[in-house]
Amino acid sequence: MPTIVLLGAQWGDEGKGKATDLLGERVDYVVRYQGGNNAGHTVVIGDKKFALHLLPSGILTPAVIPVIGNGVVIDPQVLLDEMKGLQERGVDTSKLLISANAHLITSYHVTLDKVTERFLGKAKIGTTGRGIGPAYGDKIARIGIRVQDLFDEGILRQKVEGALTNKNQTLVKVFNRRALSVDAVTEDLLAFAAPLAPYVADTSLVLNRALDENKVVLLEGGQGTLLDVDHGTYPFVTSSNPTAGGACTGSGIGPTRITRVIGILKAYTTRVGSGPFPTELFDDDGQRLRSIGGEVGVTTGRPRRCGWFDAPIARFAVRVNGLTDIFLTKLDVLTGFDRIPVCVAYDVEGTRVDEIPTTQTDFHHAKPIYEYLPGWTEDISTAKSLADLPANARAYVEFLQEISGAPISAVGVGQERNATISVRDLIT
Repeated sequence: MPTIVLLGAQWGDEGKGKATDLLGERVDYVVRYQGGNNAGHTVVIGDKKFALHLLPSGILTPAVIPVIGNGVVIDPQVLLDEMKGLQERGVDTSKLLISANAHLITSYHVTLDKVTERFLGKAKIGTTGRGIGPAYGDKIARIGIRVQDLFDEGILRQKVEGALTNKNQTLVKVFNRRALSVDAVTEDLLAFAAPLAPYVADTSLVLNRALDENKVVLLEGGQGTLLDVDHGTYPFVTSSNPTAGGACTGSGIGPTRITRVIGILKAYTTRVGSGPFPTELFDDDGQRLRSIGGEVGVTTGRPRRCGWFDAPIARFAVRVNGLTDIFLTKLDVLTGFDRIPVCVAYDVEGTRVDEIPTTQTDFHHAKPIYEYLPGWTEDISTAKSLADLPANARAYVEFLQEISGAPISAVGVGQERNATISVRDLIT
């Protein structure tokens, strides 16, 4: 049965939540496979808007079993608060499964994240300050704390002590901060054992057995391809792998079981945080995209940087993820522009470059080469097929498909849950 990866194909914030929720009506499990509460998905159901950070978007679909995979780093207080908030709004969270192997974000991770960013000054990366990077750093350094450690006080205390041995030296001697108490940190973490215990499972085993039973599994990435720690605009990236390869390592599902990889692309481009952005706009058009598109970070509340569609980025995402389909979102935001530029290549020091430059230096110096398409003024929010779109809007979609290198299988034409044109089935 289908195992579908759904991920962001730009710098994140492409509208993955809506796409995941839409597909969630037809799947059995929705799995978050990487990232932490630095990611955010907005889903609109009727007149209700839900902002999700750690929980998979499928939690809003009653029949779906939502899963937090081993590749996620979890701030336990944030998770419990998010669950409580949904419960108070009538959403059932009792089916949630949490991988016993997922790593925890602790108080010292958050502290180190914030003081390090301040210390870097103008060279800061632009993290959310939520401890995600330090938690992943400890995971790779093999001094991380996992969900399962909450249930063995001896192991938990030993691991906290080992982690703080070096971190307290850094806090005190480098950042002039107070040392953290092993006892206090351990006690804080132990308090999460009881409320989380009912949800903890061997999620890799659960998911593989579900596939054996012909269930449909949807693997949901946070952030986006260009924020991947290996393939993104390093060092201005997240600390995990939002790309399709991360779906396997972050869920415990082998690559031979993946049947489809869907990339979410906005009809324009946005990013939050520092780093290169060739098509970024600093004029009225950029402000217009930001205003109409509601481009404010779900998690951070920061205004998003806005720019025109970038085809080299789209082609890169198709290549490194092996995209089988593109879900194009927010086409409606472009309604009313007389003409719409599309970046088809870059000018790097006088040389045309059709793909993302190999080096960080060249990408920082890349200037967009645009082709211009005619805009449209008609309202497209009620369109149910490509034939319902104005001719210029349809031509824009067809042009993006041609230069991106993968079929556009769905198009978002409005904020509502059902404001989507389905071009071809994304499940079968």
